[in-house]
Amino acid sequence: MPFRIDALRFGSLKLRIAVLYAGLFALVLAATALIADQGLSRFGENSAARDMAANARVFDEILTLRASQMRGSADVLARDFGFREAVATGDGATIGSALESLKSRSRSDAAFVVGLDGSLVAAGDARIGSTEAMWSALDEGRQRGIIRVGGQLSLAAASPIMSPDLTGWLVLAQPLDRAELDRLVQLAAIELDARVELAGDLPEWMRLATNGEVFERTADERFLYQVSSVPALQEGLEPRLVLRHSLSRSLAQYSSLQYLLAALALGGIVLVVGLSWRVARTVTGPLQKLDEATRLIAEGRDVDLATGSDDEIGRLATSFNVMVAAIEERERKIMHVGLHDDLTGLPNRKFFLEQLDQALPRLKDGDRVMVVYVDLDDFKLVNDTLGHPAGDALLRDIAAHLEACLPEALIARLGGDEFVLMLAIPPGASSLAAVAERISACFERQVTIDGQQAECTASLGIAMAPGDGRDASTLMKNADLALYRAKSEGKSTYHFFEPELDELARKRRQTELDMRTAIREGGFVLNFQPLYDMAEEELKGFEALIRWPHPERGLIGPMDFIPLAEETGLIIPIGDWVLREACRQAAQWPGEVSVAVNISPKQFAAPNLAQTILQALATSGLAPSRLELEITESIFIVDIERTLSTLHNLRSLGVRIALDDFGTGYSSLSYLRSFPFDKVKIDRSFVKDLGQGGNAHAVIRAITTLADALGMDTLAEGVELDEQFDILKREGCQYIQGFLFGKPMAGEDVFELFGHSAVRSYGHGG
Repeated sequence: MPFRIDALRFGSLKLRIAVLYAGLFALVLAATALIADQGLSRFGENSAARDMAANARVFDEILTLRASQMRGSADVLARDFGFREAVATGDGATIGSALESLKSRSRSDAAFVVGLDGSLVAAGDARIGSTEAMWSALDEGRQRGIIRVGGQLSLAAASPIMSPDLTGWLVLAQPLDRAELDRLVQLAAIELDARVELAGDLPEWMRLATNGEVFERTADERFLYQVSSVPALQEGLEPRLVLRHSLSRSLAQYSSLQYLLAALALGGIVLVVGLSWRVARTVTGPLQKLDEATRLIAEGRDVDLATGSDDEIGRLATSFNVMVAAIEERERKIMHVGLHDDLTGLPNRKFFLEQLDQALPRLKDGDRVMVVYVDLDDFKLVNDTLGHPAGDALLRDIAAHLEACLPEALIARLGGDEFVLMLAIPPGASSLAAVAERISACFERQVTIDGQQAECTASLGIAMAPGDGRDASTLMKNADLALYRAKSEGKSTYHFFEPELDELARKRRQTELDMRTAIREGGFVLNFQPLYDMAEEELKGFEALIRWPHPERGLIGPMDFIPLAEETGLIIPIGDWVLREACRQAAQWPGEVSVAVNISPKQFAAPNLAQTILQALATSGLAPSRLELEITESIFIVDIERTLSTLHNLRSLGVRIALDDFGTGYSSLSYLRSFPFDKVKIDRSFVKDLGQGGNAHAVIRAITTLADALGMDTLAEGVELDEQFDILKREGCQYIQGFLFGKPMAGEDVFELFGHSAVRSYGHGG
């Protein structure tokens, strides 16, 4: 019975929710107070920075005004006729008297004359030092700036002395000492500290500051600084005006307002929190019950919240009960989806393995479990010919039929066209072969899909527990190995697991690894079997045949590794290598001797086949007409239109196309009508039957007659006897290939063959 929580009784929540919003107000108020405090601080900082920048401009204007006043006093004397005459005649006494008078009138610290030759005439002990650095500035036309007088920085103004040409400069200087700067500071709107120093005497952080830019630096307190350049009237001086303002003392003026804002915010928060706390207590109780119900659900217990009202929380409790029921339903659906196949509704791999793992430990003495791995035969052909919807319909039909045919079995779909079955085999049951036959018979039927017939057969791999494994993974692996053996033996068959299959699988895996190594390290070689022209009685070409001299296993024939290469896809890089190597060696052969290369179905389907052929021809220099590509009719099964398009593209490269194993397929004649092959290779099975009676003669005659009518050459494979040679020649076959004429030979043997003059007669009777 579900756990029942006491009925939830509540009043209206409208007023309470309104009051709870007061909590949000408290947060907003606190945030507003904080923003206001930050705003005041930012306002104070910006105001101080603006005032400081303005005072810096005032300082610059005052210095300019002082210099202009000094320049005016100097201009009066510089224009005086007597003074100009004294300067022109070098009357030092008159000049000195005039300079002393000028110093007194202008209240300057120094007054002196700098001649055009750099000479100095000063009033009293001016301690000017060398005038060479000052002369350059005066000569450039500078009229004011900072100079050093007696080791002290002074503001100087210069006026040219014209008689009527320039004869020198009259210079007045006033010291920029602490007292003078303090008088200037008194004119500022804010409290400042000002000084003029040389750039070399400033600390590094001041020297790196942007000229005229206000910046902040914090030491014991926060300060605003501005460092700006001051013009110099003496070379080598880099004077800087340094202004400093205490930001901490400036912001202290706003402290009282900040304290008031903080007090208001704190009072408002306390009031709002107090009111909200009282309301929250009335809401916490029912929410605690909801929390308890949620915890019980998390523990897996059934919970039903009983409600005694129809207010908001009462309706919430009702919605909670509905939600719990919906969650349980969704969990059931999710579990089903996670453990079943969407297409067929059968259990999936996960569910099957769980059930198998549970069944194995429960086995009693004499009990057995049969695990059957199923792979549908030619299912890809159904998808390719009838379309994927038809393939899906076939899978659904098979799933339903299996459930009806084998009600005692657990049937699962692993994906694609693979199924797996588990059957309990009690002691004394009928033979396992009979069970396997019964399962196989469930698949052997015709299925009608959208009005079209589809054959349904399957290959089965069977593993038995506990003999073939005591855990699910081992049984599945062994059943898969048995399935691989069944598929290799043909369609619509079954195979039980045998211990040696595990060893075969290991060898198969090792062979695959060795093939990859051979591809990477060049472990394959080519042999070449001669192709003999019966009419001209001479050698016309060779067929390239791959061989694998394994470093440990010795020479491995193509039949021992090509099927595995096809299955794993390694046939594509192997086939590409064969193409390149065959073209490379054939390019060194004389005359028009051609080379034939087999193209596998997977290699033919590769999108870059034409590019690979072009690269092989271009790299080797072999003429395209000397390369012959041999294909089998299996390339036509999937997509005839695409296959024909590819063949025409290859033909456009200039290479020749031959149809290999002609006569063994059910539709070879239709392929001859679809594409004009250059050559038709008669399968060795027909050649073998020559001379043994039967209809082999008629078949050979029909093929040669048909090929001749279509303008195609014919070549017979597997010619080993003189009798076969004579019959083929009589029936009009143009070319032969086989041990009678020559066995496959290494590349160097081909070169040795071409070294003999009797190449024309090599072969029959040779």
